[in-house]
Amino acid sequence: MSELQINTTQNVKITFNAAGAGERLLAFVIDTAIKIGYMLVLNWTFGAFDNMDQWSQIAINTVLSFPVMLYTLVLESVLQGQTIGKRILKIRVVKIDGYQASFSDYVVRWFFRIVDVYIFGLGFFVMLFNKKGQRIGDMAAGTAVIALKNNVNISHTILENLKDNYKPTYPNVIKLSDNDARIIKETFQVARVARDYQTLIKLRQKIIEVVGIKTVIQSNDVEFIDVILKDYSFYTQSM
Repeated sequence: MSELQINTTQNVKITFNAAGAGERLLAFVIDTAIKIGYMLVLNWTFGAFDNMDQWSQIAINTVLSFPVMLYTLVLESVLQGQTIGKRILKIRVVKIDGYQASFSDYVVRWFFRIVDVYIFGLGFFVMLFNKKGQRIGDMAAGTAVIALKNNVNISHTILENLKDNYKPTYPNVIKLSDNDARIIKETFQVARVARDYQTLIKLRQKIIEVVGIKTVIQSNDVEFIDVILKDYSFYTQSM
């Protein structure tokens, strides 16, 4: 299973596992089974139309087959990159630049199914040799399918959960780089869990030195470092 690195809109690099060809094939099989089930139900339900003239039958069958033809396009658009099969397998379509895939992206992927699926299953073989696990439709739309089983939580990034009315305390935190913030957060999380107070003291002193803080408002190291991380997240997300 290959890794896929995505740059989010906050310039945070997040690494996902690209969904394997086997997972995508199984999701496709599930979706196909749903489509076949739908057609069988229609066949049993609308058998009364068998006595109609040929053109009427063609018209009715065309209308009733729309859900099958548009199944993937509609569900991926409504379920944010998932069909029922993809949801069961916990995989999802995303843009490789970190943005949410748009309807036009889903249209491109859906259109290229003609090549990927119905021409000797070409897309499956392309996925096997593509480093990002992309089929032809993915490459055309700039998308990839990721495995959500290893989805990254915000605690794994330099971002912090902030309230809408959050007010920063130390504007000088913009002197820090993303790498600085990442090191601070990782060190802070480990030291806090281990109750390593000496490391927390050294970390606070280093932050004060690098950022150039004259007056510390918080009463303890944990509160101070927590505010620093929130302030950095606030300013970088506001830029």
